Amino acid sequence: MSTSPKKVVVIGAGPVGSLAALYFSHANWEVELYELRGDLRLPENLSLNFSKSINLALSDRGIDGLRNVGDNEVLLKKVLEETIPMHGRMIHSGKPSDKGMSQGYDVHGRFIRSADRWKLNVQILDALAERGNVKMIFNHGLRKMDLDAGEVEFENTKTKESVTVHTDLVVGADGAHSATRRLLQKNVQMYYEQTYIDTLWQEYHIPPHPITGDFQLSPNHLHIWPKQTYMFIAIPSADKTFTCTLFMSPSLFAGLGKSREKHLAFFKKNFEDVIPLVGEDALFDQFMRNPRLPLISVKCDPYHYKDRAIIIGDAAHAMVPFYGQGMNAGLEDVRVLFDHLALHPGDLAAALASYSKHRRPDSHCINDLAMRNYIEMRASVTSRAYLARKWVEEMLYAYIPWLGVRTMYSMVSFSSLRYSEVVERVRRQKLWMDTIAGGVVLAGVLGVGFVGLRGKTGVVGTARAVWRALREG
Repeated sequence: MSTSPKKVVVIGAGPVGSLAALYFSHANWEVELYELRGDLRLPENLSLNFSKSINLALSDRGIDGLRNVGDNEVLLKKVLEETIPMHGRMIHSGKPSDKGMSQGYDVHGRFIRSADRWKLNVQILDALAERGNVKMIFNHGLRKMDLDAGEVEFENTKTKESVTVHTDLVVGADGAHSATRRLLQKNVQMYYEQTYIDTLWQEYHIPPHPITGDFQLSPNHLHIWPKQTYMFIAIPSADKTFTCTLFMSPSLFAGLGKSREKHLAFFKKNFEDVIPLVGEDALFDQFMRNPRLPLISVKCDPYHYKDRAIIIGDAAHAMVPFYGQGMNAGLEDVRVLFDHLALHPGDLAAALASYSKHRRPDSHCINDLAMRNYIEMRASVTSRAYLARKWVEEMLYAYIPWLGVRTMYSMVSFSSLRYSEVVERVRRQKLWMDTIAGGVVLAGVLGVGFVGLRGKTGVVGTARAVWRALREG
């Protein structure tokens, strides 16, 4: 005698929620996907600000999440066809005469990919539309949850009618300001931490070259104009444009006011080479027209309630965008969740509890790393100490791989090591390298004897420089 499939209600039809729905569909659950906004695949909804987000940097974790759904890699292949490889950062001084300094992401040539969030989302929704056990319901906002009764209430945002849905499981993937998380807190004694950093972001746009129609900058780099306390970045898009973002404190934005002269003077001083790429009129128009939006970091624990509900993606761990891991971590959430469902077949409560316990330290680690990477991107990338340490780590990884030394970036972006394990490995690696650095200093002192005590140049100075480079950065 066959039993009816379990039913899951997924809240949030962004990339993470849509991918979760697709996983559950392939696991033979009855799936209903609810989204507060309209269907972004429809032309009338293109203006609903779906695409107004920093371009995604798709790396191995996100790719693994897309790879592990279904019986083949059709979805992954479609997604990758629409991405642009980025082999490293291009660091710009802002001077028109300076063409930039390339910093490769990986000594073995591995790369991340620029992905359009809207296109990625549409591709997953299209894959869902082909599934017979999936219903997608748009323009419905979450209002109430009675999890023990398995009841979820939504409101139709157009008609204002209430709809009550019965389900075995609720999956909240409804973003940093998650209604699912807020209602879950009524059932769970949840640790919750929300942080807004003293930085706003504003989007700009570099069009294709007006004559050739080609990219105006190298398409295979993430371009950064670091200015110590603020920065401008540009990420390539498949239509030969660049989506750009100015990250800056509210006070600096406010200081520019609505003055065209102040705005242009600011760009001439800091990002002069950007002006001809965008155009003076377009640059000021975008400054006045595009919103300046906050950056939020969210940590919480636990992520589940009994066998009834789980939150994933930004609903569980929204992070600032400076490590390019927000979406990757969310897509990885889905894969890891299903790993735990497979470890506890038939025991949903144990699976959700296991996932929540396992994922929390990793989520908290990547949130912290994302915060720290803002300093690296806006300042450290021009530091000699940072560059020296990066070079040493990459050379050891390339030529003495059995030592196990790798840059943190390569472990985060080009592996599926747990984020918490990456942090622990880097801690041990730093201790080991600091010991070597100390040995270099000692050897230098012994080698030059009293001569080294009389000056800061020569072997001692070199040893000290290496030691500082290894310890910093």
